[in-house]
Amino acid sequence: MEDQWKRTALLVIDMQKDFIEEGSVMWVGGGKAIVPNVMEAVELARRRGLLVVWVVREHDPQGRDVELFRRHFYSSGKLGPTSKGSAGAELVDGLEIREGDYKLVKTRFSAFFATHLHSVLQGAGIDSLVIAGVQTPNCIRQTVFDAVALDYRSVTVLVDATAAATPEVHHANIFDMKNIGVSTPTLQEWRQSAS
Repeated sequence: MEDQWKRTALLVIDMQKDFIEEGSVMWVGGGKAIVPNVMEAVELARRRGLLVVWVVREHDPQGRDVELFRRHFYSSGKLGPTSKGSAGAELVDGLEIREGDYKLVKTRFSAFFATHLHSVLQGAGIDSLVIAGVQTPNCIRQTVFDAVALDYRSVTVLVDATAAATPEVHHANIFDMKNIGVSTPTLQEWRQSAS
């Protein structure tokens, strides 16, 4: 099993203040509740020697690289959500990038879309992914579907270290991902598999 962990990466997706803390226009209702499980997943990954990849959104403060349907959040000089250098773009309290981790900036839902993630993972010999973060129907789902399309040998979504606006939306998307061959253990089940 130890060899397999060296070929596995944990992707922690969008665990940033603008998504997790209430009051932001990008707030994900279920996000705050999973912070302790995401913290535990990161620590477990580090103990097992997995590459930890922090996937974050960081946008141009003027919104020039934001999806068209969100550009109004950046209009008339307002500082939009997850603007580069803003407090809202920072990781939520309790999570931190450490030496040896990798930070990947994206501007769309999928961590693979218009980024160099796939080449970084291939270069590191990674063929399996474990996913944590927010939110299930958007960035989690798009990243997972792209990973399956790119033929990653194993794709795992930690069902209680991922979240959406509501439990119903979360579980419906977990159901869809399970139907394309994605593993969906709880953090406890994943911890036991890592023993």
